[in-house]
Amino acid sequence: MYRTMMLGQVDEKLIGQSVQLAGWVKTIRDHGGIVFIDIRDKSGVVQLKTNDDSLLTSLSKESVISATGKIVMRSQETFNPAIKSGKVDMEIESMQVLSKAEHALPFEIDESLKTSEEVRLKYRYLDLRNSYMQKMLALRDNVAFATRCFLREKGFTEVATPILTVPSPEGARDYLVPSRVHKGKFYALPQAPQQFKQLLMCGGVDKYFQIAPCFRDEDPRADRLAGDFYQIDMEMSFATRDDVFAVVEGLIEELFSKYSKFPFNKGPFRRIAYKEAMVKYGTDKPDLRNSIVMSGLEDVFANTPFKAFQNKTIEGFAVNASDQPRSFFDKLQELMLSEGAGGLAWVRVLEDGSLKGPIVKFITQEECEALKLKTGAKIGDDIFVIADDSAKKCYRLAGLLRSKVGEQLGLIDKTRTEFAWIVDFPMFEIDDMGKLDFCHNPFNKPNATMQMLQTCNPLDIVADQYDLVANGYEVASGAVRNTDKDIMLKLFEMVGYDESEIKSRFGALYTAFQYGAPPHAGVAPGFERLLMLMLGITNIRDVVAFPLNSKAQDVLMNGPIEIGEKQLRELHIKLRS
Repeated sequence: MYRTMMLGQVDEKLIGQSVQLAGWVKTIRDHGGIVFIDIRDKSGVVQLKTNDDSLLTSLSKESVISATGKIVMRSQETFNPAIKSGKVDMEIESMQVLSKAEHALPFEIDESLKTSEEVRLKYRYLDLRNSYMQKMLALRDNVAFATRCFLREKGFTEVATPILTVPSPEGARDYLVPSRVHKGKFYALPQAPQQFKQLLMCGGVDKYFQIAPCFRDEDPRADRLAGDFYQIDMEMSFATRDDVFAVVEGLIEELFSKYSKFPFNKGPFRRIAYKEAMVKYGTDKPDLRNSIVMSGLEDVFANTPFKAFQNKTIEGFAVNASDQPRSFFDKLQELMLSEGAGGLAWVRVLEDGSLKGPIVKFITQEECEALKLKTGAKIGDDIFVIADDSAKKCYRLAGLLRSKVGEQLGLIDKTRTEFAWIVDFPMFEIDDMGKLDFCHNPFNKPNATMQMLQTCNPLDIVADQYDLVANGYEVASGAVRNTDKDIMLKLFEMVGYDESEIKSRFGALYTAFQYGAPPHAGVAPGFERLLMLMLGITNIRDVVAFPLNSKAQDVLMNGPIEIGEKQLRELHIKLRS
């Protein structure tokens, strides 16, 4: 036996008892005649003391030891209220070094968060000893357990879906796995279990969930993991959008009530149509804690003489920035120009109600009045205006400007979490090549009949697709699924797929729908994203034990690595130079 209890169990109730404790050496202090050794495990810290300085001969910080001794009361002036065992010490009777730390530490464990992320990830096993990271892992475990309990109570069945599968159109690049047995063919790691969970509905599972690993070859960001991540994947038979919303809102309330330190809005969450979100916030994942709301200004400048606003998508908002220096406005202009804007227009409402600014001489008095009215501008307010030929670009620029101004002026209430549903996404979009493509998942149900699909503008078709957003992040994405084979064929035909290609790429789902498919709907909240929101942190890698770094590298295991010629030959792969 190396220990009789965890260190976090030691307190004054054990005074007079002999115990055996084990942990990592946190600090060693020789006070001349008495030696104090603090040891640490995941549960806490305990101070050991001894008069035998010979024990220090083979001892170093972060060595692992086991010690036996009696728990004694400290003198009152040495109490340490910061730890549970702060009123007691253990007097060492015997001690064994189980594993000696032979190298100088690359960083102090208690200060690992001040170290560069690259170093932290290279020595992640040391970084994980920090109490902050221990709390991260404990939270992750607690949230996973609470999620499973909640969904099981709601009648969901947890089902594991395959890791080796085939490519799927989820919007990102696949990680491909070459087959040794089948020359020239590849598996793919699942971007999401989308087809499998729909097949489970066809199989009569009724309500499925899984805390599912997902693999996407995407560029990492502070809020997006490289390589793999997890999502709380759900699907429900005989369910509408409202049924899905009710489950998710209940789960959010359960998790955030228990584990988040921030107040949050409880369900039913506000529902915002995609088009409304783009006009008011410039993004389909708005931060609703930001009090700035934008307005579409095309009607204000419908007949404008100002060429910069003619035949453009125009967005604007009013905010009081009268106490800001000129450099504030200049930096916003620089930001917009760096992002590809033609420029940033802004005017100020003066005491007499008139407008002052560079563009005033180019617009009519009637437009000035309409601009104030549409943006709700008051005396002393500044009105910012962005215009562009491309609606998509205009919304992106205006949304970025809204976020930047809100941040700079302290208009974002960071003491709370604000959830909302974004609904009624477009079914199609024009891709970078000018080709019609699916805006999201091709298996989502369009709010359109076959006749509408055959006659209307594809860009006007709305899907029963929805996202849960909070604080500027997409938290979950889902939809009511399309189970009509003929409509599925038509949708794929519209983006250039014929029936043979559908059978080849999505044959299982295509065929399953012909054997009786229940109406079904689903959603998949991002697991790490939820943890970020609960904690109010911005680096998603802190809630993962062993993440890739910001360049999608595994600096701990030194991946990715080169593969030898022998293994490449077995996999029938030849590398191009």
